[in-house]
Amino acid sequence: MTAPIAATEPYALFRAWMAEAEASEANDPNAMSLASCTPDGVPSVRIVLLKGLDERGFVFFTNKQSRKGGELLANPRAALAFHWKTRRRQVRVEGAIEEVSEAESDAYYATRPRLSRLGAWASQQSRPLSGRAELEGALAAAEARFPDAEIPRPPHWGGFRLLPRRLEFWQDMPFRLHDRRVFEAAGDGWRIETLYP
Repeated sequence: MTAPIAATEPYALFRAWMAEAEASEANDPNAMSLASCTPDGVPSVRIVLLKGLDERGFVFFTNKQSRKGGELLANPRAALAFHWKTRRRQVRVEGAIEEVSEAESDAYYATRPRLSRLGAWASQQSRPLSGRAELEGALAAAEARFPDAEIPRPPHWGGFRLLPRRLEFWQDMPFRLHDRRVFEAAGDGWRIETLYP
């Protein structure tokens, strides 16, 4: 039988689960569902990639003029869900959203492959596209604009950090008697409780 969750600190537990997922998941163990809402509460969800984690929170990057960017800027609250099927685990995270610093966005952008950096200039993310030829033309224009290795980060592209106020760790257990451990921000620490499955 799988042992119940015993950790008392959520970031250490998340890092341990992520390391195990990296060893077992065939594709993108850092993939997470990101849920955002419009100011009047209409939700939307999509998969993005976790690109950073520290004691402040979970970091991802996007075109800030995209639908998700607009929603996060207008209503800076969101939720994340990680699901590692091979590990039979999931983690849910809820909290406020902040923009990462320009320096953090620049540093991550510089690590991206050249075509990904050009794509950030070419794509008008979430806007209507007449066809693939239009996107390929925009990419060719970006290549002509930036023929050298140096491709600056577009001003509309950058990172967000979710600042967790609640994290729930879910682990499959036999006979659907799953283990659920919740960490809720409380002052300088965490209030911890276990939930019924």
